[in-house]
Amino acid sequence: MSKPMTITEKIFAAHSNMEYVQAGDLITAKVDITLANDITAPVAIKEFNKIGVKNVFDRTRTVFVPDHFVPNKDIKSAEQVNLIRNFCKEKNIENFFEVGRMGIEHALLPDSGIVTAGDLIIGADSHTCTYGALGAFSTGVGSTDLACAMASGETWFKVPSAIKVEFNGKLNKWVSAKDLILHLIGDIGVDGALYKTLEITGSAISNMEMDGRFTICNMAIEAGAKNGIIPPDEITKKYLDGRSKRPYKFYTSDPDAKYERVIKYNVEDIEPTVAFPHLPENTRPISKVGDVKINQVVIGSCTNGRLSDLKIASEILKDRKVHPDVRLIVFPGTQDIYLKAIELGYVQTIVKAQGAVSTPTCGPCLGGHAGILAKGERAISTTNRNFVGRMGHPESEVYLASPAIAAASAILGRIASPEEL
Repeated sequence: MSKPMTITEKIFAAHSNMEYVQAGDLITAKVDITLANDITAPVAIKEFNKIGVKNVFDRTRTVFVPDHFVPNKDIKSAEQVNLIRNFCKEKNIENFFEVGRMGIEHALLPDSGIVTAGDLIIGADSHTCTYGALGAFSTGVGSTDLACAMASGETWFKVPSAIKVEFNGKLNKWVSAKDLILHLIGDIGVDGALYKTLEITGSAISNMEMDGRFTICNMAIEAGAKNGIIPPDEITKKYLDGRSKRPYKFYTSDPDAKYERVIKYNVEDIEPTVAFPHLPENTRPISKVGDVKINQVVIGSCTNGRLSDLKIASEILKDRKVHPDVRLIVFPGTQDIYLKAIELGYVQTIVKAQGAVSTPTCGPCLGGHAGILAKGERAISTTNRNFVGRMGHPESEVYLASPAIAAASAILGRIASPEEL
């Protein structure tokens, strides 16, 4: 009889050609996809070139998505992307995504079918953990580790122990996946799952569409997790069928799999949630936010730049205007999302409300460009981090929230719920 394993342990076992692995094991595993962006790829490429191999392990599975400072904001960022572009031409890399054909990497890779269920994925970006929503193991690594995997197709891991989180019940109005993950991080802290698997389950998750699942797994790293993962089901299958570029495999945890702890929430007890500066764990329910005036609202990013996010924002903004003291900036996650948002009228609604809509980019999330905060300014954002200076001046402030709270706040000029409109 086989020993019980979690979904993450099963993926590791399959990719390391072992029958059984457990928390604490050191393993070497084959990777399905390597990923880098315009900040991390240049370092990885330079390290790759030092190794002395001629080609990457698989030109179809080595992915480069320039998305942080694009369209290029200055000479340095242009040079970085040009280095990647030339490397991809030289190595005949299939998946290099140029401006106009790109998207924010963690929205683009799932939607384009490059990553799929059962995969083992590493990326030189901490929010690579997003793909756990598909039932894949995915995690961020350093550029040097990535370079070695680009050359060999494998890397080493310490198998993480697991925390199981159950979200049960029916979501209250205006409560979304973003509120659930902010609530969890507020509860356990930014190091509450340090180098552990966050396995997210429960009836609220089983009834959640893929967009929300991506949001939750995206922010697993904000609790310190090695990976976030959601057991795949019919909703996952519906998303992958006709999209996944490779055969996929569903893994599920054994009923008697070992967890370090199990955390249970009744989602009916969870309000829309806001993370105050300067940590994602510094959360408050919307009823306890108080009067916090804002200067800028950002809706988008790899956390909340999907079509359903733009839909919610446009519904709240319809026939209303952005507060005169507020700048609203909206970033669709990919070109396809952008186009669909135009076809469905979401973009028109946002523009009529006096919001600005940008090409897909990570720009403002990391204080890169296209939305930098000045000294003393406050932003409410659907992004994933609110560290000191994250979106601009060290003396600016970032508040994290869902698209619904962000859109309502844009209209009222202060952090607020749509209930107040």
